[in-house]
Amino acid sequence: MITQGILPFKLERTDEPITPRSGLALFAEVLRTLKVRDKVRAHFPRPGSNRGYEAWAYLEPLLLMLEGGGRHVEDLREIRDDRALRAVVGLRRMPSLSTFGDWLVRMGSRGVRAIVRVVEETAEAIGKRIATPDYTLDVDGTVIESEKRAAHWTYKKVKGYQPILGFLAETGVCVSHEFREGNVPGHSGALMFLKRCLQLCPGIKRLRSDSALFQADVINWCQAQGVQFTITADQNAGVKEVIPTVRDWTPLRDEEGKETDREVGTAIYLLTKGREALRLVLQRWRDPQLLLFEPQGYCYYVIATNRDDLSAEQVVHFHNHRGQVENLIKEVKIGFGMEQMTSGDFAANALWFALGVLAYNLTQAQKLLFLDPDWKTKTIATIRWQLIAVAGRLIRHGRRLVLRLAVSREKFALLLQMRLRIAAFS
Repeated sequence: MITQGILPFKLERTDEPITPRSGLALFAEVLRTLKVRDKVRAHFPRPGSNRGYEAWAYLEPLLLMLEGGGRHVEDLREIRDDRALRAVVGLRRMPSLSTFGDWLVRMGSRGVRAIVRVVEETAEAIGKRIATPDYTLDVDGTVIESEKRAAHWTYKKVKGYQPILGFLAETGVCVSHEFREGNVPGHSGALMFLKRCLQLCPGIKRLRSDSALFQADVINWCQAQGVQFTITADQNAGVKEVIPTVRDWTPLRDEEGKETDREVGTAIYLLTKGREALRLVLQRWRDPQLLLFEPQGYCYYVIATNRDDLSAEQVVHFHNHRGQVENLIKEVKIGFGMEQMTSGDFAANALWFALGVLAYNLTQAQKLLFLDPDWKTKTIATIRWQLIAVAGRLIRHGRRLVLRLAVSREKFALLLQMRLRIAAFS
């Protein structure tokens, strides 16, 4: 048997309590200080017998796994086998790995309602600690492909699911979400979802969305509530009739003042069931291919808004920033392993996706509340590389546990500062 490799070192096995993910211990403290366990106990049903496991016994290992980079239930083995981490976190008992998938299915719609409330209450708790006077809500949907037999066809002509999410642009926190079947259109239940977001975060003063929210009931409600909005407009027959009436076309400049290849203009439009007229901000640019079919050869992009405080150019710039929501959704899906679902059961997948959103929000809390401002834009991949993947040796001094970290002085100071901030938060 070959034991010597290419490089001059030897492999040996040790039973010493060493963890390669010491940073997860601090993440577990974030869970404690935000009282996630209390929220779980308040909303999830209790086990049927004294021998049964509470919901937290399943959810805490899953959250640690997702934060650490696991993407499937089978990846819980890494948490189970990490004796040092479990001792530090206090995770003494874990259900059998084979029962986690069954538990997700068994929870059913009750579990989905419970975990959504936990996600929303955690987002509220984060928001109360951040001194932001008002917020911009970015609403968008996404498609999660799935070959599961029960999955439905989406508008992208692939089978899967189509959740909708609402993010606060200033913090990146997901204030609420809905996990939906793939055949549920994005505009379905939009007003109810918007009302839910505003109920959870009364500080929402502005809304940005794609055309899924370009509907009279949403716009009428925003106008009545005083919510400023920019919504991508469907180029329906009514909007197309308005486009030729625009007379104030001017060159569009970017936010740095440089001229682009587009022009911007404005028009007034009234939806069929609208209560007040809308301001349309239009962009146009030439497409050489369209010259074969139209004399002018213009492409158009239309934004509906009630923001009279902004010029047409400023409306375009403000609305363009909603593109950041795609990066936030990408972080949830790819960063936390939500691009694939674990089950053929819809409710189990909804619970799984909500767990991903919860882990994402807790990571946002970690960056916003307990780390310096330059961490705000870092992704979970960077956090795993720099903060979580830290080797630590667990030793005991009397009744106390000591986690000795193999890090530089600078990183040790960073982790210590973060831990002190978490303790002060409590």
